[in-house]
Amino acid sequence: MKIKNKSLFTISSIIFLIFFSILFNQYYGYVGILPIDSFLIFNSGYDLMNGYYPFKDYWTIKEPFIDLIQAIFFKLFGVSWFSYVFHASVFNCIITISTFFLLKKFNLNNIQSIIYSFCVAILTYPTAGTPFSDHHALILCLLSLFSFILAIKEKKNVYWFLIPVLLGFSFMSKQAPTVYVIFLITFLSIVFFIKSKNVSNFISALTGTLTILILFFILLFLGDIEFNDFLIQYFSYPMSLGESRFEWLFPFEFKRIIWRYKLQYLSIAILIYLLIKFTLLKQRELFLDYLIIISLIIFCLITIMHQLMTINAIFIYCLIPIFCGFSHIYSKKYLEKKKILGRLLIALTLCSTVYYYSTYIKNRTFMDLRDINLNNSIDGELIHSELSQIKWITMFYPKDPAKEASNIKLALRILQEDKSKKMIITDYQFISVFLKQYDFSPTRFWYDFHGYPTEKNIYFNYWKEFVLKIIKRNNIKNIYVLKPLHGETKPLENILINCYTKQNYSETFYKLILNNC
Repeated sequence: MKIKNKSLFTISSIIFLIFFSILFNQYYGYVGILPIDSFLIFNSGYDLMNGYYPFKDYWTIKEPFIDLIQAIFFKLFGVSWFSYVFHASVFNCIITISTFFLLKKFNLNNIQSIIYSFCVAILTYPTAGTPFSDHHALILCLLSLFSFILAIKEKKNVYWFLIPVLLGFSFMSKQAPTVYVIFLITFLSIVFFIKSKNVSNFISALTGTLTILILFFILLFLGDIEFNDFLIQYFSYPMSLGESRFEWLFPFEFKRIIWRYKLQYLSIAILIYLLIKFTLLKQRELFLDYLIIISLIIFCLITIMHQLMTINAIFIYCLIPIFCGFSHIYSKKYLEKKKILGRLLIALTLCSTVYYYSTYIKNRTFMDLRDINLNNSIDGELIHSELSQIKWITMFYPKDPAKEASNIKLALRILQEDKSKKMIITDYQFISVFLKQYDFSPTRFWYDFHGYPTEKNIYFNYWKEFVLKIIKRNNIKNIYVLKPLHGETKPLENILINCYTKQNYSETFYKLILNNC
């Protein structure tokens, strides 16, 4: 009877976590808008579903895998804001349930596993609410780390197979921090293979690697995507940006590098202590735990480094419950006063969750709405019926979102009247979806020095030719620009010099009429 009750409690816990992780994110996916991010995958997922492909039809430096998944969600659940947010909610659910099962496999009890997983559900995807490259990449990297930990623990071939597959999906979501995690797990896996001499595990990992590579080339072939276009856009150009990003790690500032991430460091403090202890003891029987602990510590440091190099708001605090969970596991296994340490770790998890929720998630900090009164929001239905129930407010019109709605509605009306092929440049990328008109935009987000090359970049000429090819191939005569564009003022004027006349409709909306190009 006791076993039966325990199983019933576990099943009830799983059901609760599934519903909570999905519904909690569904709520925040409707609160606040950051145009450049909120609509990015909404647009590209719809385009992919309709036969327009990244690298070929539009420039992109990240997230083709997320576009593909969103296209599948649109096919299954219809093109709507609900199915868009639901995509992110499902991934929030996946990492929540995966955390729960992993912690239970390491003998944490139901209550402890629920607490840590519950906090993961609160802190992971609700920061953005909608699909976003950083969140997908982090979740998939975590799943690959979980697979590595289980592969070490249980030596099952399926986990070794999954590791490269998950890392491949993560890399096609965003290159960093995935590439650092690939180096980490590859190195530790080689150490394990050499030590264990388990050939079948190695073959499984190799099979997984070949599987993801074959799948990738099949998708390139099906999309008729030139490998060189993929290489430049996804490798070469981002690497040219990455060189400058490493400078953001310096100079060393205690407040920026240590104090800002103090709770992350606290969450792995026990693991660091045990790593030092194991290193000094040199006991062979501790080898597997040693590998697991070092993978967790370095993963934490990688994510902090990545956060320092990214222009996005802090989002890696979702890792605190996971690292606290593993600190709890290993304190029970190797340390005295395990009950006190366990309670302290749970307290740290709960306090950090409350703090980060109230400071970052509730205030929509990730969407640049931290200092904005969310009560000023309007119903998105004032813009379009498909945006119904969205609490619409952006950083651009914090006190008068109705004015922003009016500007967008004017653009919608004019664009609807123009039935010709046209290029639409805007951060409000839902426009082309609701108009059911392809926008022919050469890039998915107009963020200079990041989304596409500027004149100072070595790939500017490639970008220029890419843009002109789209214009010529599709006989584009009119280019509509709806502002504000996050980080950009004149998106194409530097390419179309002396090649257009300008027609203003409002202070935020104008048309470039191409002539003699």
